[in-house]
Amino acid sequence: MTHALDFDRERRLALPEGGVVRFSLRQLAVEPGTQVVLGRDFDPAFSGALTDKESAREYVAHNVGRLAALQEKLYAQGTHAVLLVLQGIDSSGKDGTVRHVLSGVNPQGCRVSSFKAPSSEELAHDYLWRVSRALPARGMIGIFNRSHYEEVLVVRVHPEFLAHQRLPGDDDGAGPWRRRFREINDFERYLVDNGISIVKVFLNISKEEQRKR
Repeated sequence: MTHALDFDRERRLALPEGGVVRFSLRQLAVEPGTQVVLGRDFDPAFSGALTDKESAREYVAHNVGRLAALQEKLYAQGTHAVLLVLQGIDSSGKDGTVRHVLSGVNPQGCRVSSFKAPSSEELAHDYLWRVSRALPARGMIGIFNRSHYEEVLVVRVHPEFLAHQRLPGDDDGAGPWRRRFREINDFERYLVDNGISIVKVFLNISKEEQRKR
């Protein structure tokens, strides 16, 4: 769950040369409760009004200063936090996104957490334990490079990973997935209610681009 957004309201983003990009979140966002097929519903080549990589780099650099100013306000207010959740297929560029988009952020107010294979200590706790420990404090920005969603993605594809978690048996025999979907939604509602704004980004690239990389 995240804060309610107006998906159709036009947003304007300034370009370095003085132009303006107009777009609505509906071009980029998935509304809660809807189902999508990435290859059908979202064009991985979509770039708005940005026509090449150089203009995209200029656009990012132009807005880095604004992001830094907003971070100062977030820290000064001290009542909210921001959690950026990055997911994407292999080679989608999560590390590069962190480097380029957040290059102007004060590192003292930002923490990047990468969730790889769990340690023995993490396996001795519930699956959200290590995620909870990495949450940003008030006034801070937290970035999850991969996240708790792996617990209903990779673990679901590789059941041998689930065996290491030593879970109690499921009465209905259906596995933990339906329960985990509910738990993750409840967990995110709890974070939002306590002042953590969640920004979820899936880096969508084509299979062809993935092969090239």
